[in-house]
Amino acid sequence: MGKKPLVYVLSDSVGETAELVIKAGLSQFNGGEYKLQRIPYVEDKAIINEIVQLAKEKEAIIGFTLVDPVLRDYLNDEAEKVKVEAIDIMGPMMKSMERVFATPPRLEAGLVHQLDEDYFKRVEAIEFAVKYDDGRDPRGISRADIILIGVSRTSKTPLSQFLAHKRLKVANVPLVPEVDPPDELFEVDSEKCIGLKITADKLNEIRKERLKALGLGDQATYANMNRIHQELAFFDKIVNKIGCKTVDVSNKAVEETANSIIQMIKK
Repeated sequence: MGKKPLVYVLSDSVGETAELVIKAGLSQFNGGEYKLQRIPYVEDKAIINEIVQLAKEKEAIIGFTLVDPVLRDYLNDEAEKVKVEAIDIMGPMMKSMERVFATPPRLEAGLVHQLDEDYFKRVEAIEFAVKYDDGRDPRGISRADIILIGVSRTSKTPLSQFLAHKRLKVANVPLVPEVDPPDELFEVDSEKCIGLKITADKLNEIRKERLKALGLGDQATYANMNRIHQELAFFDKIVNKIGCKTVDVSNKAVEETANSIIQMIKK
């Protein structure tokens, strides 16, 4: 094939699916050299007529994804009349699936991109949770859907990740008596803030286990009850200042706490 092929890509949505399939086919010919023009959001016969005539004049081919059977059949018929090669990417596949599933298709354009959008929102939320974990960048507080606050070992990070998989952008801020919380925490809507409460005994138990896991003795200040009461008192002070809701994480699994938080945010 000496001539660089011209391909018109038609779609009733953005045309990414059709373009991807066409490019895959073209890569097998002429070293992948081609011209490609995408025509998205095709909704009427007038556009189809125009493209078919252009394809005839320029000796081009057409690749298309149209879920509307009327437009799909019309394009196939018009292309056949003027001897233009038209590649129906969706039609044969949908007809086969309809026979196998014994169910008519929904005939809604762009559904695959709705699924993609959901996936990318989840990825974006996960990346957000990592970036704004443990108060490392207070700028995330104003951009977050949820801000979790709590002392060390109240499951802030795993909760942030779990909620991120629900497409929620979560920032979390550790509360330590010796460190002033970021100003941004007192400037955002208090409804977005959730304080993670825990009993002193449960926190003491968790911290002792953490120290053992690290190969350290359980008598460190980190697990000292006086220190724990000091931290929890500081937590209560900050929560009262913000005026935010709290959820008790003492005896809850991460999933259970996350579901409680989602319900609180919805309300």
